[in-house]
Amino acid sequence: MGRISVSCLFPASWHFSISPLGCPRILNTNLRQIVVVGILAAAVSLLYFSVIIIRHKYGRLSRDKKFHRYLARVTDIEATDTNNPHINYGIVVDCGSSGSRIFVYCWPRHNGNPHDLLDIRQMRDKNRKPVVMKIKPGISEFATSPEKVSDYISPLLSFAAEHVPRAKHKETPLYILCTAGMRILPESQQKAILEDLLTDVPAHFDFLFSDSHAEVISGKQEGVYAWIGINFVLGRFEHIEDDDEAVVEVNVPGSESQAAIVRKRTAGILDMGGVSTQIAYEVPKSVSFASSQQEEVAKNLLAEFNLGCDVHRTEHVYRVYVATFLGFGGNAARQRYEDSMFANTMLKNRLLNQHTGLTSDSPYLDPCLPLDIRDEIQQNGQTMYLRGTGDFTLCRKTLQPFMNKTNETQTSLNGVYQPPVHFQNSEFYGFSEFYYCTEDVLRMGGDYNAAKFMKAAKDYCATKWSILRERFDQGLYASHADLHRLKYQCFKSAWMYEVFHRGFSFPVNYSNLKTALQVYDKEVQWTLGAILFRTRFLPLRDIQQENFRASHAHWRGFSFVYNHYLFSACFLVVLLSILLYLLRLRRIHRRMLWSSSAASLWMEEGLAPQKMAGAL
Repeated sequence: MGRISVSCLFPASWHFSISPLGCPRILNTNLRQIVVVGILAAAVSLLYFSVIIIRHKYGRLSRDKKFHRYLARVTDIEATDTNNPHINYGIVVDCGSSGSRIFVYCWPRHNGNPHDLLDIRQMRDKNRKPVVMKIKPGISEFATSPEKVSDYISPLLSFAAEHVPRAKHKETPLYILCTAGMRILPESQQKAILEDLLTDVPAHFDFLFSDSHAEVISGKQEGVYAWIGINFVLGRFEHIEDDDEAVVEVNVPGSESQAAIVRKRTAGILDMGGVSTQIAYEVPKSVSFASSQQEEVAKNLLAEFNLGCDVHRTEHVYRVYVATFLGFGGNAARQRYEDSMFANTMLKNRLLNQHTGLTSDSPYLDPCLPLDIRDEIQQNGQTMYLRGTGDFTLCRKTLQPFMNKTNETQTSLNGVYQPPVHFQNSEFYGFSEFYYCTEDVLRMGGDYNAAKFMKAAKDYCATKWSILRERFDQGLYASHADLHRLKYQCFKSAWMYEVFHRGFSFPVNYSNLKTALQVYDKEVQWTLGAILFRTRFLPLRDIQQENFRASHAHWRGFSFVYNHYLFSACFLVVLLSILLYLLRLRRIHRRMLWSSSAASLWMEEGLAPQKMAGAL
């Protein structure tokens, strides 16, 4: 039976033959063509799979970035891995008026991209609880005995030292920042307290603590830190990822002559506490001033800073307006209102010989208290009796003069300069009293709607106090709402409404205010913004270790594609080398076959191979 020899390309030692009965005719094709076609097919397949891998990688990358913030919200509640040597730590002590709190933060090693900020989050212990501790009283209580301050703050630092790994102490920055309570002290007492801290703390703790790490910060600094913290948690400092994300054109401070850049829209914050009210928001465009005096005032209210680690890059340069208004908090405003009401009523009684409010039978009718509630004001040994009428509209009208507005353009409360807000392309978050007023009793926190809020406030004010008490006893209000909240809810609702719409000039149809107590289920402190701002240059250490990557913003993507093309080229070179080698073996094999065939022919003709070779 005939056989087909398959040995044209392979060495002689690889020679074999098979029967044609079980083999298709394709094996008789020129094997050189088959090899060439095979190499081309392999190369095309390799390139195709490289493209597929790249598309898959970057398709996933874009999707992963989209869900980064939501993943961060999950990982934020996990216990911090203190055994990870690549995690860094930072400590901030908030020395407030009523007490001091210590916050421990942590972050992984910077990725080396100068466009990105550190991924700072609050440290959590083994039980997944935030590493936070508070002590009382406030640090300002030691104004007359500054030598005791270091002993006072030592429990906080010991608490932090127990949670931060010992090997990390010397590279962990410690910031002791004092706020409202210390601001009212004389400068000499402030200096004595800070000097005691700077002298004693390094003697007992190994944290990174320099002279600039202990200071009394201004209300403006505190507001900037709060703004930074909120926007960091919201992911507003990240790069634009989706076409549907809210963006804004920004004239970077110091480079107004250059074209505007487009980046994510940041959120403004409104915070109404018990004593003061604060507003902070980014001013993306250059502003003009009505007068030179207004320009001088604006310089103290506008903060320009770079959150990036490279001062020469502008993508993280921000211009933020911050203004704090003492006396405009909810409780302070009520006190101002009562003082004015008491003084005006007593003056009117003397002039008109009346007795309004002097007895419970002839009380002063207060439109800002719920209907039929009884209350008293005591000043200078005198008592003034009140009875609520629950008139929300009249209450608002009565409170309007307390805004202290002026006729000058671009001004807000107390006639203070306020740059224009682009209401159609802005977003604000309202904290503290903005949230309590809308949620605790009215149960409508979240997205703010002026018309719905005003209707709910009107209905509440006009409800008899006895009915409100019954609802309270039935647990129909928020768990932390108390009788003090019920009593002054009508007043504070009217005050919040007037401050927002009349004081800060937000239109009644403004729909981008969200009242909140937390952001992504976390209470955001200004200390987060402080650690972000004060550690903004730390990534330079990691970037310097990877200079080549730092000089190529898209290093990862470039290296990934480059390596795959390099691999493809090497693969083709290897295939070509194998092809050339096999072709050479084929030539040798052919010569051997030819020599063998010639010898057989000579033997058949009876000639000696040697003689024939000699004749040749």
